[in-house]
Amino acid sequence: MARNLLASLRPSQWVKNLLVFAALVFGHRAGDPTAVSQAAIAFLLFCAAASGIYLLNDIRDRESDQLHPLKLTRPIASGALPVSIAGTASFVLILGACLGSRWLGNAFSLTLIGFVVLQFAYTFALKRIVIIDVFAVALGFVLRAAGGASAIGVEISSWLLVCSLTLALFLALAKRRHEVILLEGKAEEHRASLSQYSPYFLDQLIGVVTATTVMAYALYTLSPDTVVKFGTHRLVFTLPFVIYGVFRYLYLVHQKQGGANPTRMFLTDPALLVNTALWLAVSALIVYG
Repeated sequence: MARNLLASLRPSQWVKNLLVFAALVFGHRAGDPTAVSQAAIAFLLFCAAASGIYLLNDIRDRESDQLHPLKLTRPIASGALPVSIAGTASFVLILGACLGSRWLGNAFSLTLIGFVVLQFAYTFALKRIVIIDVFAVALGFVLRAAGGASAIGVEISSWLLVCSLTLALFLALAKRRHEVILLEGKAEEHRASLSQYSPYFLDQLIGVVTATTVMAYALYTLSPDTVVKFGTHRLVFTLPFVIYGVFRYLYLVHQKQGGANPTRMFLTDPALLVNTALWLAVSALIVYG
């Protein structure tokens, strides 16, 4: 039972919440122990809230998940984890995260509560509305980035928020494409909105978002505000890592039929791991060096 509950919390998905540290790194606060501890608390609170929502989502979709070739093995969908236990754990995690958010101030608390409200709306309504569903997923990433900034009291760059939004749209659309192709004619049985997507339509959207993501990051690195903030124009040298990462992900989606689980792809693909590590190392060297 404990193993099934832990699996339903989806700890591998906590990687998404690392986005709360973006403001710490790019806000020149990584050397401040207080800011580091505040960002760490923000990360844990987002993990708790997200896991509570995952449980709620699996309870809500347990019948449709039984029609999905991959999701049918989830503990709640398979019946290995009782709904009563999952529901209680979800309530405790979400309530605890919302109450705990008060420790980091009103701004962070409102951001986290906004994140929870958005996830509730996505679970019960927005995920069934074509196009709106992927925007809801992307907005969740933006709130993570904004939450990290509010937790340590720094102003996050509007360019980083735009980059977070477009990158999240890219990942969400790639995931929708994988679902449509995997489920084929049964897509509508799993979720009504999937019937409104087609591989061709999603490829068009992915093409637009891909170009927008790369351009937004390029403009961020070249922005006069960025140059003044970091005292260097060299952040543009990190652009090749971003372009390669996008190309590599597209390769995995189109040539290796990936995209079902973006987090797992990042954690299991050696090329993406090395590229991400290099991007982080070069960015840190430029920002702090």
